[in-house]
Amino acid sequence: MRKVEAIIRHFKLEDVKNALSECGIDGMTITEVRGFGRQKGHTEMYRGTEYAVDFVPKVKIEVVCSAENYEKVVDTMLKTAQTGQIGDGKIFVSNLEEVIRIRTGEVGGEAL
Repeated sequence: MRKVEAIIRHFKLEDVKNALSECGIDGMTITEVRGFGRQKGHTEMYRGTEYAVDFVPKVKIEVVCSAENYEKVVDTMLKTAQTGQIGDGKIFVSNLEEVIRIRTGEVGGEAL
């Protein structure tokens, strides 16, 4: 099993969610996050005063899927979230040793 985490722009969330649903992904976790990379934040104006925003707001999507299915998930996220501009985000893939559904005690692929 694999865990795919994507940090993307806010306005791309609905597109990515719909594309993953069309691919057969039944569940995902969404978190509002803030951070920076090469983009290094940006400046904004408030009441005539310019100030720096060091941490850019983003959305983190987490999906757990089978080892056979993760490439499809990654490709879908990549194609849907990409704008071609700096700050599009990152995708991280990691191996999961075990998944357990709390309600029923199902383990592994059955728990997904």
